[in-house]
Amino acid sequence: MSEADRQTERVEQLLAALRDDNEALRDHAVASLGQMGLGALPRLIGLLADEDIVIREAATSAIIRIGPATVEPLIEALDDDEWAVREQAASGLGKLKDPRAVEPLVKALKDRDGAVRTAAVWALERIGDPRAVPGLVEVLSDGTLREDVARVLKKIGDVRAVEALIDGLLGNNWMVRRHAAEALGKIGDSRGVGPLIEALKDEDWLVRRNAVESLARLGDKKAVEPLLPLLEDENQMVQETVEGALASLGWKPTQTNS
Repeated sequence: MSEADRQTERVEQLLAALRDDNEALRDHAVASLGQMGLGALPRLIGLLADEDIVIREAATSAIIRIGPATVEPLIEALDDDEWAVREQAASGLGKLKDPRAVEPLVKALKDRDGAVRTAAVWALERIGDPRAVPGLVEVLSDGTLREDVARVLKKIGDVRAVEALIDGLLGNNWMVRRHAAEALGKIGDSRGVGPLIEALKDEDWLVRRNAVESLARLGDKKAVEPLLPLLEDENQMVQETVEGALASLGWKPTQTNS
């Protein structure tokens, strides 16, 4: 038997072991396939379409272990006909954190399958590259993604996200408003001050609290007057956050007329 035949047989044995009930054996197979390099890659990519999620995830883990050489094949797999292949390819690219994947993953944000779109958002969060911001901003209107996207924009913290986050802050989704209120403070752009002052009247207490924290971070003294009514907010955590924010902005209780 030639060396190539022996390697092929070994790959087949390890692929079979991925289906074993013994978790330790499966983990060993994943590690071994990862060490075998690109020779095992075509079969592993084929398994990304397997009906068993355990097999799909095991194959992805083995592909990741092979390393950066798998980035281009995984990018190609983002165009596969099978949604499961596209989903696992996006997940794998996120775990590899390779900047080459940013543009293809941004394209995958508009995939026809929701699971693929969600995996692409997660992957872009892992990579954390600001080049993804315009694409992420575009899908803030996607009802299935907007909460995750707002969180990722907050994490990346790029100035290009400010306008989109202001729109999210003034929108009707409370989870997006929470993330946007926090993100605008983290990004630190003064365009956020006015919308954050407006958000102090939000019906959701956590939006109000996050807006207070962000106004304190931005350090604009014109936030002082709008913050004062929240010293008597119905939520104690909001009250406490306002006290800290006012102190950081240089306000003293003796300045009140009461």
